[in-house]
Amino acid sequence: MQSGGGLSAVSGTDKKVIALPVAGLMSDKSCEEIGRDYASIDSMAKQMGSALRAPFMTLSFMALLVIPHFKIGDKGLFNAVKFELTSLE
Repeated sequence: MQSGGGLSAVSGTDKKVIALPVAGLMSDKSCEEIGRDYASIDSMAKQMGSALRAPFMTLSFMALLVIPHFKIGDKGLFNAVKFELTSLE
């Protein structure tokens, strides 16, 4: 399934996808529809065993280069404390 970016959860044959086709970050659907879909996929992740309060929001923030102190990005190792790319050595 091609969604152009988004959120997904799969368990056996059960799968849920929230497509985010606008830059892979936003939806062209109403906030009510996305809210229902998000509640459903969040519930599925928790039923699968996630103990996180907000599993998809946690994953989204962990992907940011500035969390935690060091992160490897497409341009190399990023030091969030100094807010600059740094050497691996």
